[in-house]
Amino acid sequence: MHSQSNVLSGNAPHAELAEFKQPTPEPPPTTVLLIEDNPNDRRLIELMLSGAGGNLFRIEQVDRLDRGMERLAQGGVGIVLLDLSLPDSHGLRTFVRLHAAAPDIPIIVLSGLDDTTLAVQAVHEGAQDFLVKGQVEGQLLARSMRYAIERKRMTSQLARYAEELRNRNAQLQADFNMAREIQEIFLPHQYPTFPASAGPAESALRFFHRYLPAAAVGGDFFDIFAISDTLAGIFICDVMGHGMRAALVTAIMRGLLEELTPLAADAGKFLTEINRSLHTILRRTREPFLSTAFYVVADVEAGELRFASAGHPSPALVRRHSGDVQFLTAFDSRHGPALGLFNQALYPACRCPAAVGDLLLLYTDGLFEVDSPGHEEFGQDRLLAALRKRSGLPVDNLLDGLLREVHRFANANEFEDDVCIVGVEVERLGMHSGAGGSVSAL
Repeated sequence: MHSQSNVLSGNAPHAELAEFKQPTPEPPPTTVLLIEDNPNDRRLIELMLSGAGGNLFRIEQVDRLDRGMERLAQGGVGIVLLDLSLPDSHGLRTFVRLHAAAPDIPIIVLSGLDDTTLAVQAVHEGAQDFLVKGQVEGQLLARSMRYAIERKRMTSQLARYAEELRNRNAQLQADFNMAREIQEIFLPHQYPTFPASAGPAESALRFFHRYLPAAAVGGDFFDIFAISDTLAGIFICDVMGHGMRAALVTAIMRGLLEELTPLAADAGKFLTEINRSLHTILRRTREPFLSTAFYVVADVEAGELRFASAGHPSPALVRRHSGDVQFLTAFDSRHGPALGLFNQALYPACRCPAAVGDLLLLYTDGLFEVDSPGHEEFGQDRLLAALRKRSGLPVDNLLDGLLREVHRFANANEFEDDVCIVGVEVERLGMHSGAGGSVSAL
């Protein structure tokens, strides 16, 4: 009852608190393997460490290199003190052999030679320190050993981190490679023909493209699809940034194009609905998002192009017969904001006439927002001039020549931003749907 009353009154013995005041147990001593064949040197080193190291070190001694390697193979050694002149090995080769057998154990070389060149070579090969017998005392030796152990521990930890980073980078690269493959699958690999029954050589519209992502995966995307036998939809977009995030957004865009195909004949409604759906999907993301886009409906029956812009650079229309080149904004400059910014944005539908031989070029801003070594931008005026100069060339030659000119201007072989170019060449017009859905030329 006495002890109980003490507890209740707050005067209990302090035994309950004793466990919190127990001294921290000292760490076990580090096992030091001394590989030295001279008994006098062995005794001197043992005395120095016992006086300077206290209980921090426990020494084990061997007199030959092969015996030292056998002892290391058993484990439990924290550091090695190594003489380079042993009965079974001599010189720097002694250290090299031991370090190769136990690369994770810190090794301090103890040599009777005051040889700076040898010391530098030993440290270069991986020795933690190089001390000369007769020039070292107990405190210096103990301190050097403690530093060597800590340096080796930190080096090993950094090596583990580096290996983890390499593994993660390898996994990330594998993910990027897969994303690149998936993104390439999303791009058209076979262009539609008009009408669908026609071969590529007989199609009323012919298509071309160049796709040059700046990173493993890019933020540029395009698609070409048949709305009917006389209507082609051509879509191009440029997602802000590039890399994995931009590639994911282009994948979303691809899904929206397929979902909204029933609206594809109306360029304005098509972009309006893409924007609304995209904003709904991405409005909860923490990072800001936007994508410019341009959509064209090529109508080979009516002989016109109907288009809508979401803040995207205006395509260029190359009149092959006259050699004239104009931006589509010359026919109608109306446009809407970039996709994803506003939920209720509207995109007006514009139009311009098309003629046989016309070439329409859609592209992303990476093509012309390129700087020369003097920090002058290539720009859209130079783009028009480059197209006029090549207006009579076959489309493949025109595109390749244009890219070479931009590269020469920038004095670089690679683009810093994603580049996508899509060409639509008008081969025939005046087609209409006949009886039974067939298509004929007027």
